Amino acid sequence: MCGIVGYIGKQKDIRIGMEALKRLEYRGYDSAGMAVYNKERKEIDSIKAVGKVASLEEKLRSTNFEGSPFLFYTRWATHGQVTEENCHPHADCTGNIWVAHNGIIENYQQLKQELLGEGHVFLSETDTEVLPHLIEKFFTGNLEDATRKALSLVHGAYALAIIARDDSEKLVLAKYSAPLLIGLGDGEYLAASDPSAVITHTNKVIYLEDGELAILTPKTFSIQNYQQELVERDAEEIEWSLEDAKKGGYPHFMQKEIMEQPESIINSLRGRLLLDTGDVRLGGLEQVQEKLKNIEQVEILACGTAYLSGSVGTYMLQEYTGMPTKADIASEFRYKKPIIDKKTAYLFISQSGETADTLAALKEVKKKGGLALGIVNTVGSSIARETEAGVYNHAGPEIGVASTKAFTSQLTVLALLTLFLGRQRGMSFTMGQRIAKEIANLPVLVKETLETTNAIMEKIAIKYQGARDFLFIARKYNYPVALEGALKLKEISYIHAEGYGAGEMKHGPLAMIDENFPTIALCPSDSVYEKMISNIQEIKARKGPVIAIATQGNEDIKTIADDVIYIPKTLEMLTPILSVIPLQLFAYYMGILKGYDVDKPRNLAKSVTVE
Repeated sequence: MCGIVGYIGKQKDIRIGMEALKRLEYRGYDSAGMAVYNKERKEIDSIKAVGKVASLEEKLRSTNFEGSPFLFYTRWATHGQVTEENCHPHADCTGNIWVAHNGIIENYQQLKQELLGEGHVFLSETDTEVLPHLIEKFFTGNLEDATRKALSLVHGAYALAIIARDDSEKLVLAKYSAPLLIGLGDGEYLAASDPSAVITHTNKVIYLEDGELAILTPKTFSIQNYQQELVERDAEEIEWSLEDAKKGGYPHFMQKEIMEQPESIINSLRGRLLLDTGDVRLGGLEQVQEKLKNIEQVEILACGTAYLSGSVGTYMLQEYTGMPTKADIASEFRYKKPIIDKKTAYLFISQSGETADTLAALKEVKKKGGLALGIVNTVGSSIARETEAGVYNHAGPEIGVASTKAFTSQLTVLALLTLFLGRQRGMSFTMGQRIAKEIANLPVLVKETLETTNAIMEKIAIKYQGARDFLFIARKYNYPVALEGALKLKEISYIHAEGYGAGEMKHGPLAMIDENFPTIALCPSDSVYEKMISNIQEIKARKGPVIAIATQGNEDIKTIADDVIYIPKTLEMLTPILSVIPLQLFAYYMGILKGYDVDKPRNLAKSVTVE
């Protein structure tokens, strides 16, 4: 959520900032703004707009703004209403200091009262506005010094891009618990919240660490810690191109990313499976390989869809490694006064690698000496850097707010991790080889699932588009997938949906069932199939419509379900990678039928960088 773009360099064309900002729209926002230093007038010009970035762009057409440095920003309201006054960048009393901020200033009320008492005048309701006034208080001509002093008084999370009229040859950046990077161009620097904003200018980026300040000028840059010690860090290379982040002929990113899943899974597997020996090579875990031999349990921590992929992972890991494994919602982890066990591996899953609650849980584990591992899609992200070791998804950029290909990629990596740890713990060569071959076949099965279910799910969405409620049920490996299916439908179509363990039907949910309350039942031909059939019959006895996800070749299911969607047969532990695909398509088509923006659901953001 929120997107920052900052530029300093040889060019004066602010369209650079506008185009970069458009590539951050997927993060979620409600208003946008910009500020640019005008060298001719020696002033900073600013304009803001409520709504889409296009509204800001339209306003800018009637101006002749140009210059460097400049800031662009998309705001997600946290403190104060969605108004132009509350949108960033914010300025101090004299229009000298301008700040764009992603995060939350926890002690802003105290700081604001002190600043008001000193005569500062505030124009917004935001927490962010204390920052330019606080920097103004310490400013004597040097922007980075004033920023450093101001931040010594600030508590909270922040990614900051700052410019000053009276120190106009600088763009100052600061980071603590919110993402920020520097794109290294030719005679120019582009700062941003994530790599998608800078990819048209450069694929060389440096990620700032917590407690660091970067000072960018038109020709040079330096990174310091808050003790003014210089930090040396090599640039990293963005692995994907702008074309990867485009729709590629699809009407929506969500549909593109659903259809990309055979390729994203191939990328997650590339170079990792050793079919001849039934082993897995995970280079990111080599440095902790000996430690992993001694762990006795696994705890998975994540939020949202990543938490649900981790929940599937608990079944995989516990069944095939023999280790107790549990998943916990990262946002609740710290409030349980967690007991960190040196014999436990703590696995943090995040697509963006910047999820604030997951990052906070990670820091808690590290502080208490736990082994922190990661499954992350975004190279160089905070969670990727903070964990001791981990595995990258390599799924490519995911732009749609509702996660699809990242989910199946996470499940694929969890299957690889299961095989890796299982083989460490006495899994037989035969079993290892069998699992490895089934994992290797996943891209083919996923492609087949997409080809056979896409048109069917569109028809089923049309059939059920008038329903106001849906129930998703499953057992064992597919239970978290039922939760994910309900989550997707809520996210994309705003229809009330619940996911339940099918065995819980008699404990309450059956009371809701009638002829107007459809149920989607995940019942592949696995170890709990017969029990699932019993649960479906309970629903049918109460006249509830049933949509069944079943294994190819199962004709019997047609006698009790109203609609049947088939997926290919695979190992039970891998069925969630296939069974979730029709649920993703169903949510997509329901959202389309209702006329909603499926790529940017209301009230949601792609990267949740505040707690």
